[in-house]
Amino acid sequence: MFDLKRPRLAVGVLAAGLALALTGCAASAAPAEESAASVTIETNNGPMEVPVEPLRVAALDNTSFATLEAFGVEPVALPKPLLPREGFNEWASDDEILDAGTHREPDLEAISEAAPDLIIGGYRFADFTDELEKIAPVVDVSPSDESEDGFVEGLKTQTTALGAIFNKADEAESLIAGLDEAIEAAATATDGESVFLANVSAGKIDNGAGRIGRLLEPLTLKDVFASEDLDSDSVHVDSGIAPETIAQANPDWMIVLDRDAATADGEVTPAKQVVAAQEAFTKTTFVTKDQIIYLDSYFYVTEGIQAYTDAFESIASAFNAA
Repeated sequence: MFDLKRPRLAVGVLAAGLALALTGCAASAAPAEESAASVTIETNNGPMEVPVEPLRVAALDNTSFATLEAFGVEPVALPKPLLPREGFNEWASDDEILDAGTHREPDLEAISEAAPDLIIGGYRFADFTDELEKIAPVVDVSPSDESEDGFVEGLKTQTTALGAIFNKADEAESLIAGLDEAIEAAATATDGESVFLANVSAGKIDNGAGRIGRLLEPLTLKDVFASEDLDSDSVHVDSGIAPETIAQANPDWMIVLDRDAATADGEVTPAKQVVAAQEAFTKTTFVTKDQIIYLDSYFYVTEGIQAYTDAFESIASAFNAA
């Protein structure tokens, strides 16, 4: 059963902490070198007062993982099945970091047992915010397609907010500058070319615009199969698009998300092998000119500011080399 006693304690401790924080903020005699004990940030659910540098953080939004790691934050709980198989080995193997399950089957009891002071929620765990708030305050600063000016701009907002919470404003600014630089390089290298955004899963190539169409937000590339033109914009649903249809559209470029590489258990067919096996693609521009960009194998479960920076750098590099 879900233990409600610990959540009440956690909220109570936080409330006391906030009271002290507000008291501390009001004390004009406090030494200037002391950092603020709390900060107000804009979240997807409105402005929220949160403690600065909380000691026990449950990190559920996978788009925040790389940034939290860069800030030196070690969570007390996180959804380990959403961790990339490479790059987060210390978190994955640390038994002191409790497994929060997945957004499809969250382990709320484990999150409660971890006794977090703050939960970085939202994104895949957005539907569980009400339940999570019974454990500890939930900050949702995850990027979304509904973010002001789009998902990519939302990455910057998220990074700035996390920098404020963890007292890493300079590091946050550096990450944002890196993203802006990568975007500028990609925007300079591209000039209205047509592109098919592919999602490869279960040996099939489908429309991935609903998931990686965000890459085109700051660019002028033309998506030949924008998500609104198909029956579904979800990468979890077969849109019905056929390789012959893609070949007939004959886009200049193809950008590929290898979903299986990030999520499937056991042996899977790599996206490159699936693409190479499509006879219908033989005479397309993206094959004959070798204009295919494969996103990082774990992009599907990273999707943070570092992942998008790498993706824009890959786009710039590929287009400049063409």
